[in-house]
Amino acid sequence: MSCGEPHETDCAEVLDHLYEYLDREMPDGDLTKFREHFEECSPCLEKYGLEQAVKKLVKRCCGHDEVPGDLRSKVMGRIEVIRAGQAVPEQPVVEPAAGRPRTAPLASPGGEGSGEQV
Repeated sequence: MSCGEPHETDCAEVLDHLYEYLDREMPDGDLTKFREHFEECSPCLEKYGLEQAVKKLVKRCCGHDEVPGDLRSKVMGRIEVIRAGQAVPEQPVVEPAAGRPRTAPLASPGGEGSGEQV
């Protein structure tokens, strides 16, 4: 996305780091640079407003649930792997009730081809 106007900070850079800006997880100099960009670029400001609204909605609806420590550790570990540019290994999805991996569609009792997944 770009508004077609030249800016000191490119629209693509701003949008690539939008969540870092929203979460205030960037140096103060970058925060200022992004704030100035939003003041002069209405398409980026609109995208910022939308993402800010979504973040507030998620916080309001889901912000009271406590995250298990092991889940938080796993997520943070995967984020670090991705940031380091390493390949993330595929892991099977585990069904909570049965505790078994779900890696492929299961065949129906009547034969193959149903495409039904559990």
